[in-house]
Amino acid sequence: MSVLRHSRRFVRALHTSNATVNPEEIAHFSRLSSQWWDHQGEFSFLHKMNPVRVQFIRDKLLEIAREENDDLDIQPTHVLRDLDVLDVGCGGGLLSESLARLGARTHGIDASESNISIAKVHASADPKLSPPSPLLSYEHTSAESLLTSPKRYDVVCSMEVLEHVDNPASFLSTCATLVKPGGHLFLSTISRTPLAYALTIFLAEDVLRKVSSGTHTYSKFIKPNELIEFFQNYRDPSSSQNKDSISIPWIRTNGTYLPRTQAEVRGLIYNPFQARWHLAARDASGATDCNYLFWVRKPALKSSDGPAAS
Repeated sequence: MSVLRHSRRFVRALHTSNATVNPEEIAHFSRLSSQWWDHQGEFSFLHKMNPVRVQFIRDKLLEIAREENDDLDIQPTHVLRDLDVLDVGCGGGLLSESLARLGARTHGIDASESNISIAKVHASADPKLSPPSPLLSYEHTSAESLLTSPKRYDVVCSMEVLEHVDNPASFLSTCATLVKPGGHLFLSTISRTPLAYALTIFLAEDVLRKVSSGTHTYSKFIKPNELIEFFQNYRDPSSSQNKDSISIPWIRTNGTYLPRTQAEVRGLIYNPFQARWHLAARDASGATDCNYLFWVRKPALKSSDGPAAS
């Protein structure tokens, strides 16, 4: 399927239905929920990937903070402190717990009730995170259901979720709406390439049986340039109703060039000999042909002087 045809599917999804939760996907992961915290089980690859995801989030937030304030004196481990973070499709809480331990006020949501139950049980074993901790909370709900609340977040994360939803454009729009002006959206997903099919479906599911059969659907994989194109054209629906908002795209360049203060794509490379994931260098050739991370920043509100702050 061409980029153009796939992008058109995004647009059709935005105008046909807001439903993004796939009941079959939720049932699949609900059946596996008891394995979330088994480091050698179904989610072993995610356990190995999680430190790299956290590093990318922390480093990107730190980079942007220092870009805006040259004199900023902040430790890398403190950059998430007191930020409101939403983890969409949190599963058993792997990322949510990590961000909360770095000081972020983290709210994890998932459409699977059993996933949320497992996440709550695991967090309760840590006195710092157990209820009523201000650092971590969980809710069995969808991202769409949060749109009716005025609450918005400094950081919205959705890791390894996009390739499992129906109507990806609607899902992206929902996640984007939940980000505060000037806030950050972090995604990780899988590109729609022959290499990705060979590694994530044929090898991981069919040959090695490291992942349950049917976990991934190749047609749902999203290429990085499709995400870039989406945010080059995306306008926040709320901007037309808010006089302080600005209706401009999140990525304000054409083509594949990404200003590092607006968006970034980084490949995630698994080394089977080390049993470790690595964050690929910026613009490393072929690095985003399978797993990758995507960051984009929501334009800030207009300042009192007129132009947007970022």
